[in-house]
Amino acid sequence: MKSLRTWFTIHFIVDYIIAIPLFLHPEKVLSIFNIAADPLLGRLLAAALFAIGGISAFKHTKKEYKALLNLKIIWAGFAILALIIALISTQNILLVPFLLLFLVFQAVWVYYKTLLN
Repeated sequence: MKSLRTWFTIHFIVDYIIAIPLFLHPEKVLSIFNIAADPLLGRLLAAALFAIGGISAFKHTKKEYKALLNLKIIWAGFAILALIIALISTQNILLVPFLLLFLVFQAVWVYYKTLLN
């Protein structure tokens, strides 16, 4: 359980490192990655990162970890699908690091979900 807590802390840190600048300067951050700069969508993405990452900063019971793992698995799964579709349609290789990041987190969440069942 301690290693899962460590992964939740890593997830919190990564999400906030991305969310803070994305929320404050969405056009600038999105343009760095050659993504159409829509400030509302950038801030909505940041809000999701704040929420999903933020909940990771707290200690949880085993039952709560199971529920949060379900949330994280669904979030990462759809993010992976969205990134694959975007990569196919735009050929924007700047999205690859984000795809790899979500793949790593997805593998971690599925691993721990299997362990906790």
